[in-house]
Amino acid sequence: MPLKRLTTFLLFALSMVGHSQIPDLSPLSKISVMTCGPGEELYATFGHSAFRVKDPAIGLDIIYNYGVFDFYSDNFYVNFAKGKLDYKLARQRYSNFIREYKYDNRWVNEQVLQLSQSEKNELFRFLENNALPENSTYPYDFFYNNCATKIWDVLDTVFPEKLVFDEDYLEKQYTHRELIRLNMPLNSWSAFGIDLALGAVIDDIATPKEHMFLPIYIMKEINKAKLGTKPLLRTLKTIYKPQPQEPKSNFLGSPLFWALGLLLLVIIFTFSDHRNNRRTKGVDLALFLLTGIAGMVIFFLWFITDHTATANNFNILWAFPFNLITAFFIGRKQSLPWWTNKYLLMVLALLMAVVPLWVLEVQIFSPVLIPILLALGIRYSFLYVHNHKQKTQSIA
Repeated sequence: MPLKRLTTFLLFALSMVGHSQIPDLSPLSKISVMTCGPGEELYATFGHSAFRVKDPAIGLDIIYNYGVFDFYSDNFYVNFAKGKLDYKLARQRYSNFIREYKYDNRWVNEQVLQLSQSEKNELFRFLENNALPENSTYPYDFFYNNCATKIWDVLDTVFPEKLVFDEDYLEKQYTHRELIRLNMPLNSWSAFGIDLALGAVIDDIATPKEHMFLPIYIMKEINKAKLGTKPLLRTLKTIYKPQPQEPKSNFLGSPLFWALGLLLLVIIFTFSDHRNNRRTKGVDLALFLLTGIAGMVIFFLWFITDHTATANNFNILWAFPFNLITAFFIGRKQSLPWWTNKYLLMVLALLMAVVPLWVLEVQIFSPVLIPILLALGIRYSFLYVHNHKQKTQSIA
């Protein structure tokens, strides 16, 4: 780097450390939106969005990344579970940013924005001010306040009178759940966990703006949007194209395999118990315990946390929280309590209620749930018949 440019860059860097003064960008500068493809880790499944500010006149090439959280912050796991997790805007060198995505073999596209010199400086000053420690954090929400939605929110904040949203940028509208499923294998633990944890509220059709919680839709909208009378996009180019890789598949480790295994075990034990007029307490204890724990988690996410997407979760009908209490009565003694049959009729009715809710698309459940529902229905029905038979024999 020439001595003059190095001196200029050092002066700029010092000003950034103190945040005392934000310099003007030169006419050679450009501001871009970076869109990155999905990665293998769950947090990277849906891709990523960020701003890039480049000015070769002062040796500046910085990424403004709204997707950063502090894993080591106080009460991280508690805040995450309660839906109170804060994300922040962080500045990082572009060279470090792109190196990471090349290492992970994730595609990266750059959309250079068509901005006047004054508009570039206005957006740059906003980003610099937003990156100050006192301004950098924001309450994260997966659907409504994340690294992707922040891109449009920032542009709309800086250019409220000029930015024009194109409602017709979508080829097809999806529900929030469909948008999630488009980005991950349906027979995966991630997809099963999301379908289990998120409620019927995500089965509504997402508006064109709500699609933009995914980075790919931010990219599509910027291709169509305008700033005043001119297109917002100046140029679109591919920064990195990933190397082709063979898709990984392991059915033996998938949730469907284990759900089918559960169904098979329940059928075998239930057939054996029916033929020998007995009850395997361990099977009943496991089923009631696991569904009860799942039900408590669903109850917590629905009623206790601030998560917006976990409300109206009808998985609670089959993963019934009171099964957790019932498990200790059913697993303790061979003879069942007097109220068991009434309880079994109730949980069978709740189990069957899942079907019309699914058919009518009130809530779309995971297909992995089908063998689980069958297993529970078979065992609940057996317990009802077995307990009724035991009572009849005791009276006789």
